[in-house]
Amino acid sequence: MESTVEELMPRLLPVGDCDIGDDYDPSVPPRTPQEYLKRVQIEAARCPDVVVAQIDPKKLKKRKQTVNVSLIGCQPAPEGYSPSLQWQHQQVAQFSAVRQSLNKHRSHWRLQSLDSNVTMPNIEDEENWKKFCLGERLCCNIASALASGENETSGINYIKIGFPPLLSIVSRMSQAAVTSVLEYLMNWFEDREFTPELGRWLYALLACLEKPLLPEAHSLIRQLARRCSEVRATVVEREDERVSALNLMICLVGRYFDQHDLADDES
Repeated sequence: MESTVEELMPRLLPVGDCDIGDDYDPSVPPRTPQEYLKRVQIEAARCPDVVVAQIDPKKLKKRKQTVNVSLIGCQPAPEGYSPSLQWQHQQVAQFSAVRQSLNKHRSHWRLQSLDSNVTMPNIEDEENWKKFCLGERLCCNIASALASGENETSGINYIKIGFPPLLSIVSRMSQAAVTSVLEYLMNWFEDREFTPELGRWLYALLACLEKPLLPEAHSLIRQLARRCSEVRATVVEREDERVSALNLMICLVGRYFDQHDLADDES
């Protein structure tokens, strides 16, 4: 069975950065920061001195027209909810190992065939990406009870519960797709609760983001950390399983992606 991104964490070993040799192919999505910078150099050399943007008015209505990199910080963790610095450093180390492994094996997983029931939506199709990641039941507020005529032995219906972030799926996503899907899920998360399905996809998308971050991605991850801190502040029980997941998102944004003003201090 194919692994998802977060399932790689226990069995990864750090790997060194890959050198960019003469056989570097700019048509292949960049897998490391070095390859990303190489692509920037190549594309910059090919750009004309003057570029006129062709803007589709329809897209302006659907997309946010400004990138807001807010300096507003996270809400402080309730007493006893903030993770230790040791725990945060462990999560950052594991996350770094996941990213290195994903970059190393991206080409392999991209070539793996998707199951016949997996159809990735168009990059601009926000609603279908939400359903793809989170499932129709969550997105459409469909009751979790089995539908009429459906029984428990009929197998897993990923259309209803959402597809997990399989490596064969996320390895096919360009940086534009990663950023767009992250934006779509953040739009959904802005006025809804944190769920395991959402957490799995947020972790996988963060693992796919390449450094240096583009301004839109930078704004989105800061938005993610702030929203997680808001939800955490409403959790009544410290033992609630959401606390650890929310702490993880805030930790990765603050300490791995260097948004230190958003990071939790140790209780």
